[in-house]
Amino acid sequence: MRKTLALVAHDSKKEDMVRLVKAHKEKLAELDLVATRGTGQAILARAGLAVTLVQSGPHGGDQQIGALIANRDVNAVIFLRDPLMAHPHEPDVSSLLRVCDVHNVPLATNIASAEAVLCLLFKQLEALEEHPIAAQFVSEMASVY
Repeated sequence: MRKTLALVAHDSKKEDMVRLVKAHKEKLAELDLVATRGTGQAILARAGLAVTLVQSGPHGGDQQIGALIANRDVNAVIFLRDPLMAHPHEPDVSSLLRVCDVHNVPLATNIASAEAVLCLLFKQLEALEEHPIAAQFVSEMASVY
């Protein structure tokens, strides 16, 4: 079964996202990609990878990706955030980060952690899915909600 990776980047981090995607283009082509509109359009235009677009972050895209995570349709998230800039849709950003934590979905918020998440996706995701502690946690969370 193909894995799905969600990609989100604040405006000042879109160039970093495009560079990251280009650096891993061959392996990313093996995944299903979903992205917020601005991030996805940059990837389509500059990296040439197919990506499913949701709304832009401020128009509900973060929430749409959160729903995909809650439905277990996303295996990992790379969200390159600008920690030095205030964002009017910060509650949506926080909600997206929280849903990753609730559903035990790997999340990267900078280039270093993005490389680690990609390594996990490309080489070790099955180990995470089969990890007894993670499986127990996901099972317990499902029974709570």
